[in-house]
Amino acid sequence: MVQLGSSNKGLIDFSQPSLYISALSIAFNPTFWNIVARQEYHNKTLTRLFNGNSQRACYALALTIFSLGLFRDFLFERALRSQPTSPLLEHPWAPPLAYLLIICGNILVLSSTYALGITGTYLGDYFGILMDEPVTSFPFNITGAPMYYGSTMSFLGTALLYGRPVGVLLTAEVLLVYNIALSYEDPFTSEIYAKRERERRDAGKKLK
Repeated sequence: MVQLGSSNKGLIDFSQPSLYISALSIAFNPTFWNIVARQEYHNKTLTRLFNGNSQRACYALALTIFSLGLFRDFLFERALRSQPTSPLLEHPWAPPLAYLLIICGNILVLSSTYALGITGTYLGDYFGILMDEPVTSFPFNITGAPMYYGSTMSFLGTALLYGRPVGVLLTAEVLLVYNIALSYEDPFTSEIYAKRERERRDAGKKLK
């Protein structure tokens, strides 16, 4: 169990700026990539920046999202270190559960990235880089959003490992913003593929 920071401020020390900075970062990331991806879909903004190469544009967005994720994780850890611990999270069961959550969460994240590839993971659909068929193998046979839920599990595991109640609060925010993101992403992505199927049907009719 990591033992840093004070433990005399109650469960959460709301006077710490790092708490609010971390919370803003958590909310910012999915907001950013959804806005940028939709701009790309409607206006080809990033593709034009890369001289019409949608593949390179998608990889650039992937690198940006990945880097923002690392920075968000750094801010999350920094927020944890400045917060009090709680005896409720310092029981002997906490570290094993924390490592289990982190390991399982990372398995979901890494296996989903492997199954989808870079462009499939990082919004390639919005760049016109569509998959031939939906991926239904592991981990998508467990959940439709393994990367989001795997990431949430890792946040919760880290919160338990540090023994900081604020980490549980921030994890709840992670889950909330991911579910809000899914409420926008899933219908939009479904419509992208539905449009492709309509275009294929129309093209087939013209050939007859």
